[in-house]
Amino acid sequence: MATALDSTNDIVLPRNCTFEPEDWAILARHWYPIALVREVGEAPVRTKLLDQPLVIYRANGETVVAPDICPHRGVPLSMGTQTESGVVCAYHGLKFGAGGRCTHVPAHPTRDIPQRMHLATFPHVERYGLIWTCLRPSASAPQPGEVVDMPHWDEPAFQQIVCPWIDIFGFAGRQMEGFLDVAHFAFVHTATFGDANNAEVPNYTPKRTDTGFEAEYWSTVGNYPIGVEGRGVPGFNWLRHFRCHLPFTATLEIHFPGTDRLVIMNAASPVSARVTRLFAPMARNFDTDLPVQDVYDFNLRVFEEDKAIVEAQMPECLPLDPTMEAHIPADMSSMIYRRGLREMGLSRFFIS
Repeated sequence: MATALDSTNDIVLPRNCTFEPEDWAILARHWYPIALVREVGEAPVRTKLLDQPLVIYRANGETVVAPDICPHRGVPLSMGTQTESGVVCAYHGLKFGAGGRCTHVPAHPTRDIPQRMHLATFPHVERYGLIWTCLRPSASAPQPGEVVDMPHWDEPAFQQIVCPWIDIFGFAGRQMEGFLDVAHFAFVHTATFGDANNAEVPNYTPKRTDTGFEAEYWSTVGNYPIGVEGRGVPGFNWLRHFRCHLPFTATLEIHFPGTDRLVIMNAASPVSARVTRLFAPMARNFDTDLPVQDVYDFNLRVFEEDKAIVEAQMPECLPLDPTMEAHIPADMSSMIYRRGLREMGLSRFFIS
């Protein structure tokens, strides 16, 4: 695991970087989702990770992730055109293909193409309907444990649902902590699934893991959408099994009555210290015949409820010094999450 002792002398930070250099160097060693797989192919995709502008394109079936800049005259390649064999720059028509190699310079079609015309690419992997990348990888592919495992995703009985992403104008650590929080249901989600008359948080105990922590939280707060009749079981004790993967990814497995299960991934991709792109693939083994759009719509309402809170929090950063905010017993997951970030070597609090 990277630490603050890593040298940053050989690192070129993105322009207008919103992170402290040491924090950026640590966070850049981790893998994050940057796009939905289904988004890529029709046109080059413009995105950003840790303040680094990126372009995603396809070349003869291969996905390429690269800095979003043409090495010739600095125009974003995302302004260009997607072709079968790569992306064509909008300014001078330079074409970039598999591996980021420049394959054609229209102004000099017969001359050799210099090495500096090729793109410096980033590795990528496609999992859970998402494209993941790493800006400072330890290898050309994610090593075991570097990308979160999602329970039940590959099981035949489970439907795979990849919700559209949503941008949250707040820090990824704040968003992640909100996902892990079990005390806000009765106040933030009363229009979707929460119960305003059921706010008490039973005791629970998070347990450390190699990649973060797990918490099994039992309560009588249901997870059916408000207004859905005839599906609840009076007195049922719901299990919500959280698995946190530092720094900004977690899964939540919800045990419904019987054998029904719903798994939600919360992948908070840090566009910058001020903007988070939330990716949320899901898997369920019930209601698989219902329209997927209904799932999109309901979960967007839930995400927007949380988004309003995250965007209003002060300070905008996530304080890692435990004395900077007050705490209650329900914050056990929050406290172990913050401790894990501190132990990664991240600064006393994130500057945003």
